[in-house]
Amino acid sequence: MKAKISEAYQKLIIDTGRELCQQNLTIGTWGNISALDPDTDLIYIKPSGMEYNKIETRDIVVLDKQGKMVEGFRKPSMETLMHLAIYKARDDVRAIIHYHPIYSSALAVTGVSLPAISEDFVQLVGDKVVCAAYALPGSEELAKNTLSALGKRKAVFLLNHGTLAVGRDMKEALKVCEVVEKTAHIYILSKKVGKCRIIPEEEIRKIQDLAKNYPEKLPDG
Repeated sequence: MKAKISEAYQKLIIDTGRELCQQNLTIGTWGNISALDPDTDLIYIKPSGMEYNKIETRDIVVLDKQGKMVEGFRKPSMETLMHLAIYKARDDVRAIIHYHPIYSSALAVTGVSLPAISEDFVQLVGDKVVCAAYALPGSEELAKNTLSALGKRKAVFLLNHGTLAVGRDMKEALKVCEVVEKTAHIYILSKKVGKCRIIPEEEIRKIQDLAKNYPEKLPDG
């Protein structure tokens, strides 16, 4: 029996793309977005080469976890292999956003990692964001490199390309996008002011423990 297609998930992809553009986190057709429906194991993904503000629900491509098209007439994002690899490897991930923001992309083109310099970054993203080894867009090699560099974190840089964020849902993935870009901006600015303090591993563990077990004790809890 064919799984029911969710209009809510189709709209989620559309709304997230428009939000990225409104926040100047990407432009035009660049980047891609997907969401995994845990009830059906279907993956909803942005069509290739379409501007975010022109996408309609009928344009969203629906795939199974093997990449077989279940619904749609458009070509799925060229980075579909990367999305599929992450969903297969990470049970905690149900939303992926690959975007081309200014400041984190500035780090990505240099191959520089983004260290833990702010508490919100530590709580949400992890100890750092590292840069994946370069591979051609859309390739299996890029999918493997991205998965390896992502590890158990919530974000990864793609060398000479952009940034990718993941989340338990689209709301979290979008928040990761925002926090990574804000932190990258702060990190670049801090280099002009003086020495940037990196949060030590012991403090990172304490902050993450608070975020997981005692969120009410955190400033934004």
